[in-house]
Amino acid sequence: MGSARAQERHVICMKWGTKYGPEYVNRLYAMVRRHLRGEFRFICLTDDAAEIRPEVQCLPIPALELPAGLPERGWTKLATFSADLHGLSGTALFLDVDVVVTGSLDEFFQEPGEFLIIHDYKRPWRITGNSSVYRFEIGAHPDVLGYFRGHFELVRQKFRNEQAYLSDFLHQQGKLRYWPSGWCPSFKYHCIPAWPSNYWKPPIVPPEARIVIFHGECNPPDALAGRRNRRFRHIEPAGWVAEHWRE
Repeated sequence: MGSARAQERHVICMKWGTKYGPEYVNRLYAMVRRHLRGEFRFICLTDDAAEIRPEVQCLPIPALELPAGLPERGWTKLATFSADLHGLSGTALFLDVDVVVTGSLDEFFQEPGEFLIIHDYKRPWRITGNSSVYRFEIGAHPDVLGYFRGHFELVRQKFRNEQAYLSDFLHQQGKLRYWPSGWCPSFKYHCIPAWPSNYWKPPIVPPEARIVIFHGECNPPDALAGRRNRRFRHIEPAGWVAEHWRE
């Protein structure tokens, strides 16, 4: 029984505040179900479970337990490294709620390594990962959270955000590995055609893509509508978003 529990697969996402509605979680579950063979549990760590579909197990976001008055926002994902994450055990694949799954997820649970994350797109010479997609054994890295709680001011001075701290901490232990480069492309950097063809060519799905990452100026409904939040940077509508980003 213990070994069966250890082999359990979980897909975990996190939703707090009002930026993302329940439809993001519901569509993410549907995309995962279409692209991941076999059994898995889908967990949403959230402060509001309203209107989230019943196949998703909603659990509270564990407290970071920072000193009173210090901001938790921006560091919240570190709660996934709690020594006891609601009694769960096994392998967890964490996905941001605003990703679009376009290909098989099976290999995300098969790729060797203790901790896997996307290599940062913009500065690949750095070790920093992008934490939109990472995989870990639940409960295996409690020191990530323990050190953060005990040295919050030091961590905040040294690192801009949770993914920079997390990457550095696990790199120092020799546990950091990156997903194959084509698996998790950035919509911003890899899907939008180069200027000036972005004015007549729609965004593409790169051939090896499995999970398209949205960060910065656009999220899936923006991409679908051909909207960008920065002036003078045009995109045509990405019709393929509708094919994948649905229940």
